[in-house]
Amino acid sequence: MVSFKSISVVLAVLIPCSAAFQSHPSFAVNKKTSLGMGLLDSLFSGGVKKFDGPCVMGDESIMSQKAHGTSNVPVQVNLRWNCDQEVADRICNFNRHYAEYRGYWKTTSFIEEAKKEFEENGEVKFYDSNTGKLLFVAPKGRTFDEFVKESLSHGWPSFRDEEVVWDNVRCLPDGESVSVDGTHLGHNLPDFSGNRYCINLVSAAGRPTEE
Repeated sequence: MVSFKSISVVLAVLIPCSAAFQSHPSFAVNKKTSLGMGLLDSLFSGGVKKFDGPCVMGDESIMSQKAHGTSNVPVQVNLRWNCDQEVADRICNFNRHYAEYRGYWKTTSFIEEAKKEFEENGEVKFYDSNTGKLLFVAPKGRTFDEFVKESLSHGWPSFRDEEVVWDNVRCLPDGESVSVDGTHLGHNLPDFSGNRYCINLVSAAGRPTEE
């Protein structure tokens, strides 16, 4: 049987996050990363059904077909950090496995604006791009620079357990991270430090509708 630690090591080498969309108009898939995603699927199909707490597990019913893909509503029109609305809608609502291309978040205004938000409030809040519900609050237990450094090393914003708002986020048995309302967020790819939620910025770039 493949051990959980073995899976973590393989994932760390072959797939820093889920597969990648290479361009906005065509959403072409990076073949190398797609191969890694296939390996991810095959590894998780071997029986990993539950992640260590405080990760809250969910089931497939969360991602059932609704009025707009897996969600009841499309993404918000005016997403934060100049995130692309069309890319966001495809990834959030009509997708289960793929992701914005590696490093996409660096092409947005995120780092500059998030740093300012952190300096003013001591934290950065991330909201569901569909519903505006709070999903993540970071950094916690580390500095802003450490959060950015880890995210840069993996290619996507990366969150730890204590930074997840578990009232609104679930993790499915195959590692897919989703909102309770059916928004695809990314994947949980644990490493030796524990659960690591590798999240598409376009999925968590909403504006708050409730606190």
